[in-house]
Amino acid sequence: MNVVTIPLTETQWKKLQEKAQRLRVAPEVLLRATLEDLLTRPEEDFRRTVEYVVQKNTELYRRLAAGA
Repeated sequence: MNVVTIPLTETQWKKLQEKAQRLRVAPEVLLRATLEDLLTRPEEDFRRTVEYVVQKNTELYRRLAAGA
């Protein structure tokens, strides 16, 4: 088995813990299930999801830059 280390901000870690707690699973279990879903999801769904996230973050970065 391979082990992967993923750096998370404190905010991301807290959100992950909160979601895992609501689902009554360990954060590691939630991440593993999420990764399994990602790896088994059809590529078209994944592509749309990635495009949505990139678009959403682009808008966020644009707004942050405008406010700076």
